[in-house]
Amino acid sequence: MVRIEVRSLLAIVGILLAGGVAAARGQDPEPQNPTDPAAPSSWMLMYDGILFATFSHQTGPRGADEFVSTDWLMGMAMRQAGPGLLTLTGMASLDRATTGPQGYRELFQVGELYHFIPITDRQHPHDLLMQASVAWRIPLTDKTGLTFAGAPVGEPALGPVAFMHRASAAESPVAPLSHHTLDSTHISMGVITVAVDRGPWILESSVFQGTEPDDNRWDLMDVGPLDSWSARVTYKASDSWELQGSHGYLKNPESLEFASTHRTTASASWFKPGANGFTAATFAFGRNDKQFHGNFHAALVEATRRQSVFTFYGRFEGVQVETELLQTQGRFHSHTLVARDLVTAGTLGGVIDLPPWKMFEMLRPFEAGVGAEVTSYVVPNALRATHGDHPLSVRVFLRIRPSAGSMGRMWNTRMAGRMRH
Repeated sequence: MVRIEVRSLLAIVGILLAGGVAAARGQDPEPQNPTDPAAPSSWMLMYDGILFATFSHQTGPRGADEFVSTDWLMGMAMRQAGPGLLTLTGMASLDRATTGPQGYRELFQVGELYHFIPITDRQHPHDLLMQASVAWRIPLTDKTGLTFAGAPVGEPALGPVAFMHRASAAESPVAPLSHHTLDSTHISMGVITVAVDRGPWILESSVFQGTEPDDNRWDLMDVGPLDSWSARVTYKASDSWELQGSHGYLKNPESLEFASTHRTTASASWFKPGANGFTAATFAFGRNDKQFHGNFHAALVEATRRQSVFTFYGRFEGVQVETELLQTQGRFHSHTLVARDLVTAGTLGGVIDLPPWKMFEMLRPFEAGVGAEVTSYVVPNALRATHGDHPLSVRVFLRIRPSAGSMGRMWNTRMAGRMRH
């Protein structure tokens, strides 16, 4: 039976268009550099976004058919402010309206709560407000800068670039299973970050609220103490390679566990533009040291190749999961060491771009693409009774996004870091 959850597709497209109108008013084909003293009052604006309308078919005892859409819209405004560069960033999503209160189906995924029960075999929806941040970078020398950043909702300095902003993951409508071991803090509440950059190096440190968002996806912020911290080192090894290592302390990230987590991540990203496309890859490793439950590891390799109107991508990952949590669909809780098993998933997908179309002269054209992907899993013995021996996830989707502007896409963005690529 197909579950229809796309109740607001037209509303999402409207938000994309409205954001495009607001940003296009200041979008110059050859934008001025906001640090140029000759134009101290000019704003440099850019925006990006995406909408996936997806039909998924997942096999096995936990599988089902589903039709949902996911989306996000992000805008950035930059200008010279005193001796430094001021950057304002906002990001929003209507996932709650178009995926339902527990998000879309994704076998073996675990993270966040709904009605005080952990969400299992689904990827949770994002809050309406995904980011609202301000950053101010002050140049100290011609090679060194100091950045102060703050946000009621934002991204602390922890983990690789969030999956929706990675070029290597941009064409897939599905979050990695390793999301909650690598980059789930990109929607943290109450973030304050200080960063120092010198040449190819960036050193950042943040304080933030460690608890993940509650299940009210329509409020703008969950107020709480800044009880967690993180630090990240990023090295731009060349025009193509970027490396990062980070560590953080998250106080009570899952509110039902009443336990802290130490998270450690390392990643390498590679991006190579071409005449008619690009090639991108990400290699990442993460570890969650949970106060009572033990250590959980995840490793990910993903890559995307875009050539003209064709894009091909793949993802391979291994994630240690809490066995009883998946077996009981979130109804098992313990404050001792728990059983953990390795789930391996491999995904292959492709997208064909359709001719661009334009609704209003003031907007950039929109890109549409039709794609499909299939994910196969290696299931541990302990989860075969609940998930099957060889489950598959097959997805067919329509992707809509504004075409890349003169400044490119908002890939590899960080709240307190410099954009790359």
